[in-house]
Amino acid sequence: MAIAEKAKTNTKKELLKKNTPFDIYELKGKQNGTTLLVIGGIHGDEPGGFFTPALLVNFYQIKKGKVIVVPNLNPDSILAFRRGVYKDMNRKFATIKRNDPDFDNVQAIKKLITNEEVDFIINLHDGHGFYREKWENSIFNPKAWGQTYVIDQKTLDNVAFGDLDSIAKQIESKLNQRLHYDFHTFGVRNTETRIKDEEQQNSLTFFAITHLKPSLAIETSKNITELPLKTLYQLSSIEALMEILGIEFERKFDLNLENVAQKINDFGSVKINHNVTLKLNGIRSFINFAPLLAQNNVFDFTHPLGRAKKTKEGYEIYIGHKRISLLKPDIFPMQCNVKEVEIELDKEVVKANFGETLDFQQNFLIRGQTGVRVNVIGYSKKGIVSEHGLTINKENIDKRYSLDKAKSIFRAEFYQGKNFCGMINLHIKE
Repeated sequence: MAIAEKAKTNTKKELLKKNTPFDIYELKGKQNGTTLLVIGGIHGDEPGGFFTPALLVNFYQIKKGKVIVVPNLNPDSILAFRRGVYKDMNRKFATIKRNDPDFDNVQAIKKLITNEEVDFIINLHDGHGFYREKWENSIFNPKAWGQTYVIDQKTLDNVAFGDLDSIAKQIESKLNQRLHYDFHTFGVRNTETRIKDEEQQNSLTFFAITHLKPSLAIETSKNITELPLKTLYQLSSIEALMEILGIEFERKFDLNLENVAQKINDFGSVKINHNVTLKLNGIRSFINFAPLLAQNNVFDFTHPLGRAKKTKEGYEIYIGHKRISLLKPDIFPMQCNVKEVEIELDKEVVKANFGETLDFQQNFLIRGQTGVRVNVIGYSKKGIVSEHGLTINKENIDKRYSLDKAKSIFRAEFYQGKNFCGMINLHIKE
């Protein structure tokens, strides 16, 4: 598997640190209070476990207390949509070899878990089947992990929020009152790890409680195929826990299945090398002749799960495990001193920086600059080398060259000699 280029993530939330293999966000309230650590993506084939914290980062504001969010603990496995590219990361918390590819991730999250300000930890998963205390069949049984709140022991003595069984049962009671289907019932599964489950002794949550940090795992069922529904259950569980912990928050949407589905499919945008922006909602499945550097391209996503993977064909753009587009590169140096351009949009003059998207209804005209060549992709006129100073009507642009499937966004590229300067997106606003 090709190694993905590191994508910097840019959201309205504060990145707590930037030197970890995964991203860490801090959602901090104006009032001090309890600190909750939410960990997602330890298993790369459990999308409920990583899309949920991404929505938490993008659409929640904390009023009291603090929520620290790791949406992508195992980024390589998320990209590959495999439980663990380097075997199961959640079995490496008791011991791990220095040459294990997961070593840096595991050591970094251990340090965060044991941080003195962290009061409670949850680890997000999707598990097989539907947990039941008594055997019903191969899907509904005591060995299933799906639809459970998993604790390693009932209590953690003399520690704030150490009554894990009581906390898990409070969340269970609340969630079971608002299920989408009756058979989606949640249960509390106590693995009694210290005395009964030697394998579980290698897990993240057991590592946490051995360091006197209350923790539990939230497992929605892999048998629930609708990602929005699993994410709805995960978010509802986290909200119930935050209420118990005294963490006050504001959500930027009504919590229902339709809205969660809409937020999951809001992929945001990616800024490339500080001079190109691509809106990822509705983008074409591949973009030809994308201006890129020969190496060290910087991809700055607004979505916490955004990542770029270099392949023989170019760069695959991902949100979580979902491949959004393929950029087929056109390689240029980018030593350019042009910083902004002037464009007439329906005869109204605006100044724009590279990477911006501008709306127009009927036509546009890009004003010329000395030594700068303009290329409007999808427009051509015989004998014209640079397409500045021309009034270009929307009917004159070949819709096959749009950036989006709706055929409404087109790119104007700017060059200085052999150097690529940047791109402006021109959006036909109906």
